[in-house]
Amino acid sequence: MRFGAHLPLIDFDGSGIPSLTGYVDAAREAGFSAISANDHLVFQRSWLDGIVALSTVVDRSVDLTLATTVALPVVRGPVALAKAAAALDALSGGRFVLGVGPGSSAADYDAAGVPFGERWSRFDEAVRVLRSSLTEERVPTPDRFYDTPALEPRPARPIPIWIGSWGSAAGLRRVARLGDGWLASAYNTTPDQISAGRDILHRVLEPARRDTRAFPIALATMWTYLTDSDAASRTRLDALAHMLGRDPVTLAEQVLIGPAEICAARLARYADAGVDAVFIWPVADPVAQLRHFGTSVVPHLS
Repeated sequence: MRFGAHLPLIDFDGSGIPSLTGYVDAAREAGFSAISANDHLVFQRSWLDGIVALSTVVDRSVDLTLATTVALPVVRGPVALAKAAAALDALSGGRFVLGVGPGSSAADYDAAGVPFGERWSRFDEAVRVLRSSLTEERVPTPDRFYDTPALEPRPARPIPIWIGSWGSAAGLRRVARLGDGWLASAYNTTPDQISAGRDILHRVLEPARRDTRAFPIALATMWTYLTDSDAASRTRLDALAHMLGRDPVTLAEQVLIGPAEICAARLARYADAGVDAVFIWPVADPVAQLRHFGTSVVPHLS
């Protein structure tokens, strides 16, 4: 199992966004293999733009993969996102993975002036526009919502496009049809659901003669806070549940908040279910948490 670290784009407690360069240094030193950024225009907390944030740490990332987990092509516009993806891939020397999803927040769509009810039809077309814009291959689109201009410079290699899905059968068929990998949402799934989703995904991929072993499954937005203190665990979990509007009891089984050995055991279940990579997101003390994760969890699962 490989590990990525979400850039700390949220101001959780009003203390501001921590240093991105220091965070990337800590991730690299702790044995992480990737750095990623998520996408929202508006949120319950202050949220730094993910594309801009990734661009500021390209040099600092050295050999780490850079990824969006996920970006919103319907909200941003697929052509503008393709342009940004091509630039990130060029600046990183071909280390970029474009993770995309329709998003689940109507507020983002309202802010962009796009009807939320059109998100699925727009998303399918937007991914085809992304692929056409980023390769020499002309991917047919219905051209209902978007044009596909010839962008330059094009990437020197095909940028992998991973599709976000919570794991419904329809969502996984979309992942197989449009994507090069599946990005699941950590706090919206379980190891058993991932295992069932993997089976669905493979049943769709195999008739198309696509190599299931070369089709990664990753967990994104794995909220994390390693601590042996029950009180600290409850404090962090309650704050996270309040921000997300979730039941803390249910959420406790879907995130990595608590002792390192319990969190490592939970990740081992995901590895057994077929997860290849997990992107963690510390909810506090981000640099210290990355280092703690690197010493207490990564060696047991890498």
